[in-house]
Amino acid sequence: MTTDRGVRLDFLTSPSAFLDTAGEWLSREPVIGTVVATMAQRGLAAVRSGLALPADDWWLVVRDGPEVVGAGMRSAPFTPRPLFLLPMPDQAAVALARALVERGEEVLALNGALPATRVCADELARLTGQRVEVAVQSRLHQAPRVVRPREPEGRLRQATLAELGLARRWFAAFLAEADAQAGRPAGSHAGEVPRPEEMRSRLEDGQIWLWEVDGEPTHLTALNPPSFGVARIGPVYTPQEHRGHGYAGATVAALTERVLEAGDVPCLFTDLANPISNALYARIGYEPLVDMANFVLT
Repeated sequence: MTTDRGVRLDFLTSPSAFLDTAGEWLSREPVIGTVVATMAQRGLAAVRSGLALPADDWWLVVRDGPEVVGAGMRSAPFTPRPLFLLPMPDQAAVALARALVERGEEVLALNGALPATRVCADELARLTGQRVEVAVQSRLHQAPRVVRPREPEGRLRQATLAELGLARRWFAAFLAEADAQAGRPAGSHAGEVPRPEEMRSRLEDGQIWLWEVDGEPTHLTALNPPSFGVARIGPVYTPQEHRGHGYAGATVAALTERVLEAGDVPCLFTDLANPISNALYARIGYEPLVDMANFVLT
């Protein structure tokens, strides 16, 4: 779709076609593109295993002439299926909002890099008579090094298939408690609890890690596989009764070290409404890279 603002918007339903088209652009800023790249590669793996993706999933490539200048996606498996946008020119973000209205897509939430996501949200609100509200403000960090904190009692290990139910419960608890701690309405955090089959796949791939003490799990951290040389950590969750012992810091530091030793770049998101976690990750060695936000249209 070529717009009157000099940009072209290509909506692709194939994650393979998206990665073929936007891969070089994603590789230039692989940390900033981590979410979109990871989701596209996850979708590609699903297709290769014989699974059908939702018919309304799409990945976006933004071009200015022959050059790729932005990207995004709408492939979130949870309601209200928010967009996720990477950096793009303001005129492209405005053109995207207009294109979505023309396509008849109802958009109730947008996530991603600033200012592109805000520009798109504002134009959608103008076109549809809605109001934009900031649901969550987040910051993407990367760690060029790691500073190991004091090691608490216990050990780090990969979760097993027998702990699928525990992992899903703790993912859900992380989302609920993140909103409660920040004083936000429940459901503001644009995260997901993986479906059982997806969680099984992540467990089989060794992506879910637990800290345990005397055989009892006390903490969970997920580690996504590397995409374009970047591995994203999160969510990071400690049940309330186990907090204050250093399990989160020890786990994140250990996984960060694993990523660095593999020659990849570790990154993670922090909730700006949670100063405790922001300070913890800074002590471990994480440095801020770019601010992002989740917007809702009401």
